[in-house]
Amino acid sequence: MISVTRLNGKRFVLNAELIRTVEENPDTVITLVSGEHIVVREDLDEVVRLVLEYRRHLRTLAPAS
Repeated sequence: MISVTRLNGKRFVLNAELIRTVEENPDTVITLVSGEHIVVREDLDEVVRLVLEYRRHLRTLAPAS
């Protein structure tokens, strides 16, 4: 899960596994696998950083094989 901010300033938590694409034009638009579009204040690089950080965290929780 990643925490992002809507344009109105309200923060919410988004399941990073549901993200299909992230675009800037000029607002940052996150498209989910369901086709829903969410516009957020964070820029594209920040959203990517948050998703990568989330996925790295998940790997630390996985048992060693």
